Amino acid sequence: MEKEKRFFQAILILLLFLAQPDADAENRFAPVDSLVVQSIAGQVFPSASIAVIYKGETVFHKAYGRLTYDRRSPAADTTTIYDLASLTKPVVTTSVIMQLSERDSIDIDAPVSRYLPEFSRNGKQEITIKNLLLHNSGLIAHRFFIRTCSTPDEVMQAICNEPLQSPPGSNTKYSDLGFITLGRIIERITGRTLAENFRARFSQTLGMHSTMFNPPFALHGLIAPTERDTSWHLEKERPLVHDHNAALLGGEAGNAGLFSTSGDLAVFVRMLMNEGRHNGQSFFSAATLKRFTERYPGSRSLGWDLRSIEGRSSSGDYFSAASYGHLGYTGTSIWIDPEKDLAVIALTNRVYPTSENIRIRGFRPELHNTVVRCLELVGK
Repeated sequence: MEKEKRFFQAILILLLFLAQPDADAENRFAPVDSLVVQSIAGQVFPSASIAVIYKGETVFHKAYGRLTYDRRSPAADTTTIYDLASLTKPVVTTSVIMQLSERDSIDIDAPVSRYLPEFSRNGKQEITIKNLLLHNSGLIAHRFFIRTCSTPDEVMQAICNEPLQSPPGSNTKYSDLGFITLGRIIERITGRTLAENFRARFSQTLGMHSTMFNPPFALHGLIAPTERDTSWHLEKERPLVHDHNAALLGGEAGNAGLFSTSGDLAVFVRMLMNEGRHNGQSFFSAATLKRFTERYPGSRSLGWDLRSIEGRSSSGDYFSAASYGHLGYTGTSIWIDPEKDLAVIALTNRVYPTSENIRIRGFRPELHNTVVRCLELVGK
């Protein structure tokens, strides 16, 4: 009996020890705390959730602020759900295309018209899937389709009718229209929606249970609010997503619409950092990942952005030239440095209450610089 008592006491002490916060991590990342707290005080954003992955481990994961600037608003935590905006492009659309290309269901060097014949109108017959991924298709950057369209089919017809702004491959110009088109191509090839594709191929297996398009009303209280839309004039209910075109497309599009948490994204990012593998399962090969994250002219890779060689990057001053990442208009970002084996996920709702607030442009590089300094990786 006495032996059993000592055994259970030892187990209890061990559990209590494991439950204690990592004081070393807290102290090491104190400068990150200061930066984020000061940024909230300066109304860069009302809330943030930051995750740092280093050498395959999440070494820092913390949330800050409240969902709005109102002191009565619920506090954010690491399970707060954020509108990822354009992070949808690499996390969903690009990742599904990576799998489809690896399994010979899509040829990224083929013209878009092979999969979407109606796209070839007005001189677009030479645009390839690769051009859309690289944002050098010659398509215009953005259109407010709500002004001329009222259904998803009308949006796609409008994109197919778009004229070229420049010859394919001649000019890099970030375009939402290209990724809306890629989302439709995925649906055409697979016969399943974008959401079904991502759930079956990635989120379900990775255990990303808080990652979804069109989150149900029951979860709305857990979602960091974004900007109020004052221009929606359609009779049908507006989907929650901040992006106007994604809302018009039903809340689910190749350019935007995904909601997630920093914890879920940390799992996804660790999979990328492990060359496409997680818990013994391969989501795509290391060769496919390398192909999609290598540098092309225009400081872009296939679906991902790359650290700028000239000028200051949102990834700061210390991430290597091999780094890849992406930003979301709502105030979200992912940056991965394979040379340092380091990634930073930053989720905020900087567009609340208005997207005219662009202070996050100064915050992003400073956050990444601070993380690198905390890990003592400057110059490494």
